[in-house]
Amino acid sequence: MKLPDLTELAMRNLRESLLRNSLTTIGISVGVASLVAMLSLGIGLQQLASRRLMKSGLFDTVVVTSRRDLRNFNREEERNGPAPGESRILDEPTRQEIERLPNVLEANPDIRFITELRFEDKPHLTTIAALPASGKSNDAFETMPGHFFSSETAPEAILQKTFAEELLGKTPKLGLDETNVKELAAPLLGKELTMRYAQREAAKSSSAGQSLVGAAYSVVSREQKLKIIGVADLDPESMRGPTRARVFLPLKLAESLHVMQPTDLREISRSAGDQPVYSSVNVRVKNPSHIQSVEDAVKKMGFNTFSILDASKSIQQFFKVLDVFLGIFGSLALAVAFIGIVNTLVMAILERRREIGIMKAIGASDSDVKKLFFAEAGAMGILGGVVGVALGWAIGQAINLGTNVYLKSQSFPPEHFWSVPWWLVAFALLFSFLVSLAAGLYPAGRAARLDPVQALRYE
Repeated sequence: MKLPDLTELAMRNLRESLLRNSLTTIGISVGVASLVAMLSLGIGLQQLASRRLMKSGLFDTVVVTSRRDLRNFNREEERNGPAPGESRILDEPTRQEIERLPNVLEANPDIRFITELRFEDKPHLTTIAALPASGKSNDAFETMPGHFFSSETAPEAILQKTFAEELLGKTPKLGLDETNVKELAAPLLGKELTMRYAQREAAKSSSAGQSLVGAAYSVVSREQKLKIIGVADLDPESMRGPTRARVFLPLKLAESLHVMQPTDLREISRSAGDQPVYSSVNVRVKNPSHIQSVEDAVKKMGFNTFSILDASKSIQQFFKVLDVFLGIFGSLALAVAFIGIVNTLVMAILERRREIGIMKAIGASDSDVKKLFFAEAGAMGILGGVVGVALGWAIGQAINLGTNVYLKSQSFPPEHFWSVPWWLVAFALLFSFLVSLAAGLYPAGRAARLDPVQALRYE
């Protein structure tokens, strides 16, 4: 039987039992829709997590630390690298060397220190950190009241909301919404802070009886006026744990202040001249796909490395397991549709025994009969798959819209956590078609085995 004749005959048979075949097709559509909706949720959540990591400024960042810092040392590094006492110092020349590595955009020192800030003649002790110009892309600064640093050397400060509350003498509250942050920032923006810090200066002369610290450095007490230009609702350093800062300065300004760091005391005897020594350096790569190669290059230089890629491996494994479970639950409805197709085609055999007998009597082979039933099952599968994909997409959009309405009512920014990529559409259509063909195996075989003489006698 030719393909056009087979297609025309299959479509005619499907139209003759329109209600029953439509209900079976709807069952397939519901199964495909549940599969698409479940997998779209898993994919969307994974993309949401990736976007959050990208905006955090850590997804494309490698944190480099010295092996001399035993807090970041482990047994694997002990086997594969130099001993801590023989490892290199993470100073300014080393930072520049790292910045020249292939696929590296920038290598910024992690400058942070605990010091006193005075606001309206009241002292406040807190941790301050320096941010490069690229830190502007962090999602913590997207909707904050105020603005990012006007220049890399501007004497300006951005406050984290908890420190802003402390300055105003307010008790920190959980779940502070955006409106309250604006109200919190209003009396602070444009005001001045006085930062008192210890500046490290190279000693101009030394005597034989001076200590090593005195021979290399002198420590001078300094003050720096800072203008408050923003209050961040989100914490840009939420992944740093207990060491995260609550006040942020431009990186170039922080470098020019030469604030005394703990590493200056530890490595004073090994540093080159007046070069600063860093506890860590944040290396931004051109693309997250280059993180592993940059990590390998830095490790060959004798340093420790850490990246979100290392920590996200378990997250990726979690999402893979989640996708499998969502796919299994989504496929349960297709299993019901599978039974519906078998039932529909078996009923068609009972109703069309005489027709099948006539077909076989005039020369149709068993293969032709099987192809006819396969064509009917495949047609229901393809139509059900198309409708199911559209239905699954619509369900996802509706839930996404409803969730964003709820988030807005709770003063949270909207999110897009539902995604239907093209490969999921292709997979759903192919899976629906194959399930339908599998459901047609038994009815097609049963129809092909009918004895034409007995079929013609059937009334």
